[in-house]
Amino acid sequence: MRLSYSEYKYNSFEPGNAESGRRLADFLIRIIEGIEDVERICDLGCGNGYLAGRLAVRGYNVTGIDASASGIELARKAYVSDRIEFIRAAIGDSLQKALVNIKFDLIISSDVIEHMYRPSDLLETAAQLLKPQGHLIITAPYHGYLKNLALSIFNKWDNHHTVEWDGGHIKFFSVRTLRTLVAVQGFADIRFSFYGRFPWLWKNMICYARKRS
Repeated sequence: MRLSYSEYKYNSFEPGNAESGRRLADFLIRIIEGIEDVERICDLGCGNGYLAGRLAVRGYNVTGIDASASGIELARKAYVSDRIEFIRAAIGDSLQKALVNIKFDLIISSDVIEHMYRPSDLLETAAQLLKPQGHLIITAPYHGYLKNLALSIFNKWDNHHTVEWDGGHIKFFSVRTLRTLVAVQGFADIRFSFYGRFPWLWKNMICYARKRS
């Protein structure tokens, strides 16, 4: 039986990748807190709600969206507040229709796009849900020439692309390919920052952009 993303099982309230995931959340929160005039945030692919919950504590109104039933169940148990709402839904047309009357100041999607067969679904959905000039933050594992070369030299390529577990990454982005995809979907002011390890061997890249008016 093929495992679909909606069946992904969350069994912990902890962030993905444990301490590394916690530090990435810290990094993203600092970025968000540096953006003016943000009140309503959508966490697109919120998983177990860890990042969404931390944002709500800081006074933002947050809607967390994920296709995983177990993720949304954990999120609703862990983060109860009048500033937060969790919705089980898949990214795409049905979600856009369900939230047609809601527009967000900022959409964040952390380590989701690399799991999607059609990454444009995420960006098209974000464009529909954002206000004009709204902010978009997407994180994805970083890939670049030197990192890919290092993986090969140290014989880590097979481990990095393992097929021995269900789910996992099915798209591998560089700065150039992610920038191109975001620009094609109508976003501007595209900038990147990086998290983890050493320069050019980073764990994650963080893409910031704004929806055109």
